[in-house]
Amino acid sequence: MSIDPASRVSYRPSVRVAALTAVRQFALSQQELAPPGPGEIQIEVRAVGICGSDLHAYSEGAVGDQPCTFPIVLGHEPAGVVVATGAGVTGWNVGDPAVAEPAHYCYHCELCLRGRHNLCRHLRFLSAGGEPGFFRDRVNLPVANLLRLPSDLSLAEGTLVEPLAVVLHSLSLAPPVLGDSAAVIGAGPIGLLTAAALRRAGVGRLFVIEPVPHRRELALAMGADAALFGPSKDVNREIQAATGGRGVDLVFDCATYGTENLALSLAASGGRVVYTGIPSGPTVPIDVHAWRRKELGVHQVRRSNHDGPAALQLLSRQSRLFAPLLTHQRPLPAIGEAFDLVERRADGVGKMVVRLGQDG
Repeated sequence: MSIDPASRVSYRPSVRVAALTAVRQFALSQQELAPPGPGEIQIEVRAVGICGSDLHAYSEGAVGDQPCTFPIVLGHEPAGVVVATGAGVTGWNVGDPAVAEPAHYCYHCELCLRGRHNLCRHLRFLSAGGEPGFFRDRVNLPVANLLRLPSDLSLAEGTLVEPLAVVLHSLSLAPPVLGDSAAVIGAGPIGLLTAAALRRAGVGRLFVIEPVPHRRELALAMGADAALFGPSKDVNREIQAATGGRGVDLVFDCATYGTENLALSLAASGGRVVYTGIPSGPTVPIDVHAWRRKELGVHQVRRSNHDGPAALQLLSRQSRLFAPLLTHQRPLPAIGEAFDLVERRADGVGKMVVRLGQDG
């Protein structure tokens, strides 16, 4: 179905918006949305995954060392359908399913010119820094921020593209070598996607460390060889025993809730440690001597860097590997219930998807 150009300049729909107004408090409102501008596409958001950073904002009122300014519209793992386009946009039609990229780059600062777009000095990231995210029925976006969702993937599966892109970026910082041993700390959505991606990359022995029983079961379903109760010193002893006292080649700390030094202790000499999770506090204690003595390669992850297309392709080719993560859905009016369930890690929740638009 082609888009009527005459409709591009006049239609201003009223859309629902779910804003976090205080810690653990959401409010629904109606807001008018302007038509898409030149080079923009308006999408009806149908599904948004709840991310760990959303949960930080919800339960702590901050993401790491960045306090929230309320009200704030969270949500940066969206999928939806095209409903209108602005002038100059071609190749998209009403009803086309799409995944939206939440990061807007300037493309001309020093870091952008070096290809480090995720570190852009003028970055706008929808759902952070006062930029409203996707817990709203419709959003206008630059056409460059949309990826076409293939017909073999559902909109719920499309919400995995953004977190999977973060995982692929993290693996690019410490690329697994065929046969490497690896440990993943934390079996939340990012940790589980990391485990699945490591298994696909050909790692040898894969350990996942997680205190919640149903998450350990999900970890085994998504490729882990062993899902251990932790974090604790016992976990370190178990992994050291299983590796002949060597440790593992790769450690991905997807929790960073007091686990930063466990990650260093699990790594073999000359190994690599990647911190993907966001600590709650502004600083964390680090055992620099364990780091130094082992001469570890240690990396931090800042979202992703144009890894969305690769994540979408991987998800399309091997959706069965990642689909077990999608366990729960709630409509937009029940967003408070959805966040509460995720915060309590109750009811066997893996990934929670909030439904919007015609679906919620």
